[in-house]
Amino acid sequence: MGIKDLSKLIADRAPKAIRTNEMKAYFGRKVAIDASMSIYQFLIAVRHDGSALTNADGEATGHLMGMFYRTIRMIDNGIKPCYVFDGKPPEMKSGELEKRTERRAEAEKALAEATEKGDTETIEKFERRLVKVSPAHNDECKRLLRLMGVPVVDAPCEAEAQCAALARAGKVFATATEDMDALTFGSTVLLRHMTFSEAKKMPIKEFDLSKVLREMDFTHEQFIDLCILLGCDYCPTIRGIGPKRAFELMQQYGSIESILENIDTKKYVPPENWKFAEARQLFLKPEVSEGDVVTLEWKSPDTEGIVAYMVGEKNFNEDRIRGALAKLQKSRQNAQQGRIDSFFTSSTTVSTVATSKKRKAEEDKAKLKAGAKKKVPMKKK
Repeated sequence: MGIKDLSKLIADRAPKAIRTNEMKAYFGRKVAIDASMSIYQFLIAVRHDGSALTNADGEATGHLMGMFYRTIRMIDNGIKPCYVFDGKPPEMKSGELEKRTERRAEAEKALAEATEKGDTETIEKFERRLVKVSPAHNDECKRLLRLMGVPVVDAPCEAEAQCAALARAGKVFATATEDMDALTFGSTVLLRHMTFSEAKKMPIKEFDLSKVLREMDFTHEQFIDLCILLGCDYCPTIRGIGPKRAFELMQQYGSIESILENIDTKKYVPPENWKFAEARQLFLKPEVSEGDVVTLEWKSPDTEGIVAYMVGEKNFNEDRIRGALAKLQKSRQNAQQGRIDSFFTSSTTVSTVATSKKRKAEEDKAKLKAGAKKKVPMKKK
């Protein structure tokens, strides 16, 4: 779920913290990607005729196809992606997971009814809702990414928290995910829509956490409290308090504790045994592998290994796979050359500016000297 309505609230209250870019604007950047979110997007994707993405054996291939081609697209734009996979969910997420299980059961019931009626549109809707990223999907994507030479990070807990830790440590520029709680975990920059297909034609939306905090005039801890009030995965919210009211209360009182002391709790009823303080700590100190112990290394792709896996085992078209791999190799070379060219261009510019300043200083000195000579009075004979 992420944080309910946070994107809209930032757009309303801290618009300068958001900007939109094309993918090529991130040339030379390292980006940590929430793998599970990306895989889910790929799994629910369908062909133009509405059919699911499967191979000749009827095996789901959307996750591998999406991971392969979108990763190449990022590399083609000079981006160095690394993928972070979820570990075990935190204990506090159990309530949210139970709700998801209940919603899944309801969707299964609705799907059965739609199937009995032959309602194709409703069938497709609920089939998409029932899509779930499995350990097998994760393992297949990890294998493909390693063959492509792209780093894979196994988070001990939440992937968004691990991405944020890498961003804070300077190992990557940003976190790429659709879940806004990457900001709550402290990611310096959040990128949305980076793994979307070209067909959706959506620009990448960049959120800068430091600008969010500055425009809202909140500390990071106060921002976390705001996110808890809006609605997160770890605890329920106060009934009757929406995004606008939550923001105003945080502006006025500065913390959830102070809000509870000042609001009418009969009108705005807080949840029973509300564990907001524990949720706050989870956002402040999540279970992650610290950035300084995580090594990110981008290697040359194993071309024949990829062909053996994608064509030999997963029945992808060999010509298309080899064509994409040729593009991948060319993109890697262009990106490396581009970075070298950029380096020398900036060095030349600095050198030229320095030379110009030196020449101007010498000219000014000469003018002053000449002027001083003109002002020396002539001696009378």
